[in-house]
Amino acid sequence: MEQDRNGARLGVDIGGTFTDVALEYRSRRWSAKILTTPAAPERAVIEVIGRVLETAGLAPDDLSLIIHGTTLATNALIERKGARTALLTTEGFRDTIEIRHENRFEQYDVNIDLPPPLVPRRLRFPVRERIDARGRVLVRLDEAAVVSCAERLAALGIEAVAIGFLHSFMNPAHERRAGEIMARHLPGVAITLSCEVSPEMREYERFSTA
Repeated sequence: MEQDRNGARLGVDIGGTFTDVALEYRSRRWSAKILTTPAAPERAVIEVIGRVLETAGLAPDDLSLIIHGTTLATNALIERKGARTALLTTEGFRDTIEIRHENRFEQYDVNIDLPPPLVPRRLRFPVRERIDARGRVLVRLDEAAVVSCAERLAALGIEAVAIGFLHSFMNPAHERRAGEIMARHLPGVAITLSCEVSPEMREYERFSTA
């Protein structure tokens, strides 16, 4: 939406409990708050925007800028209430998201308890394939293994699959092909490729983002 400097500005935030909105127009401000609708967060957004516009005596066309924020994704990660997710990764790198990197939250605390990985080990599945740091294929993707993995995931009732292969930011071919196979065998399951959501080096960060 192109911003009209004379138009109204609106900010809306979807929280775990409440959905809040703030409206500013010609140096005046209005706000409203209603309960979030977790099953369909957009319902609360539409309702609360309608309320604050009515209070201010404005119409949707009067808005020149809408800013949106939410903590729903953050809350889902912290509370571990997201979809039942599996990770498909390069053979030999199943534990990358558990090993993490060499950053230390507490440099001298050798007994620090780190948060558990986003995907438990039993739901991390290695597949034979390998692309080097320059994007060259060293080992072709074992498509039969991907199909076999998809069948296991279906039996486990997996709701989402993250696919993170080594060096896929340089050559995403294997991830994309694995994604196609997974989508074909797991209809209705969300498939996320690390090469699309975080196409950059550092496997731990990329896999975790996926």
